[in-house]
Amino acid sequence: MQGVDAKLVQSCMEGDARAWESFIRTYSGRLINMAYRYTNSYSVAEELTQDVFLKIYQNLSSFRPSAGSLQSWVMRVGRNLVIDHYRSHKKEKNVAGSEELEVMELGAAPKTASPFESLYLREKAEFLQSGLAQLSPELKEAILLRDLEGFAYQEIAEMLEIPEGTVKSRINRGRIELAKVLRRMKGGQVRA
Repeated sequence: MQGVDAKLVQSCMEGDARAWESFIRTYSGRLINMAYRYTNSYSVAEELTQDVFLKIYQNLSSFRPSAGSLQSWVMRVGRNLVIDHYRSHKKEKNVAGSEELEVMELGAAPKTASPFESLYLREKAEFLQSGLAQLSPELKEAILLRDLEGFAYQEIAEMLEIPEGTVKSRINRGRIELAKVLRRMKGGQVRA
């Protein structure tokens, strides 16, 4: 896979428009989802994703296949930019509307879902999003990357530049804490 990654990056650096379009198609969904989960705003997530692609394009020459997969590198660049945005706008929490929640893969209604099923899935996604918002940034990030984005432990370790054991620990602690938060919310003890 490293050879394919290196070839795609090389083609992009040489100005191959088709290669760059393929690159964007491959990574835009994951980047938008990651940005959305931090910002709770689809328009901000789209804007951040554009910024990420600009930063990636400007820094393509710094990609090293020997340091990890292209996907890990792209997500690390994206994560760093999103985290910077999140930190600088922490006090300006945006509240997403239900139409923006549909960008989340989890809880997105299938095209054949009835209006009732769609509403139920949106409410379920909103409930989960509220619970995730109450976790520390480290635990939230670990759960998002593993359980919602589907990255392997090693990929997460590469992205976050931490040991794999730390990744596993954060995921475990995050799941336990999220379960507690969701139980309290379900019992009406916590209002999001």
